[in-house]
Amino acid sequence: MLFQSHIGEIASLLTAVCWTLSALFFQKAGAKVGSLSVNIIRIFLGILFLGITTLFTRGMFFPVDAAPYNWFWLGLSGVVGFFLGDLFLFKSYTLIGSRTSQLIMSLAPMITAIIGWLFLAEILPVKSILGIVVSITGIIIAVAGKKLKLNIPLKGFFYVLGGALGQAVGLVLSKKGMGDYDAVAATQIRAIFGFVSFFLLVTFLKRWRRVSLAVKDRASMKSITLGAVFGPFVGVALSLFAVQHTHTGIAATLMALVPIFIIVPSAIMFNEKITVRQVIGAVISIAGASIFFL
Repeated sequence: MLFQSHIGEIASLLTAVCWTLSALFFQKAGAKVGSLSVNIIRIFLGILFLGITTLFTRGMFFPVDAAPYNWFWLGLSGVVGFFLGDLFLFKSYTLIGSRTSQLIMSLAPMITAIIGWLFLAEILPVKSILGIVVSITGIIIAVAGKKLKLNIPLKGFFYVLGGALGQAVGLVLSKKGMGDYDAVAATQIRAIFGFVSFFLLVTFLKRWRRVSLAVKDRASMKSITLGAVFGPFVGVALSLFAVQHTHTGIAATLMALVPIFIIVPSAIMFNEKITVRQVIGAVISIAGASIFFL
């Protein structure tokens, strides 16, 4: 049965859908209250939602049954993925813009596949490698402008590369630390470590007043809450479930379809124009993703 034989790939696609929705809600809130406030609030809400879920499914709010091995590797994954990856990516937006950043971020699946091969001994078949290359090509076509200038600030390039590495290494570390452990509880461990990291950063930068103002903004909190449901809660849990059931390189490629999925809803919500290049790139990316299901 297609659903059972490709459950990891299907979970990866659903992850991309969730992350598309969360990106839209976070973009809306971030424009008003700032990305740092959005980050720490979204992860805190994610921890609560995940805890409520595991309370019903596993009878415990926190993952107290996790082994030290799980806590170490998943915690490290949370610091690298939830904290450093997002921190670098948001910083790159201010230096080289979101379009160029998303273009360079499309390298993340390839980086993930390489790291998965080095550290998890995951060897991808030729068909999967072809799917990754075709899908990434479509993403590049869709997010690149007519002329992508190569003389971007070196600092900006390294920041977005840090974001791509954070995403890739975070996924690989998650798979290593999770094993057969519950994906939702594993997500909560990652979120806890990500939250602690952001807590220390906000304290160091003395930004708690900004966070307090963001919490009092009802419209922004509504957007952050919805974003947290689709991001740190359902989206990340699905991503961990996906890497449990397929190669990390394949999962990362399908999750990287967010820039494709976001084209139409962002055009509706933020009045952004849809270009022919974006449509062509979307078709190629979806064709590449479909190769995994052949």
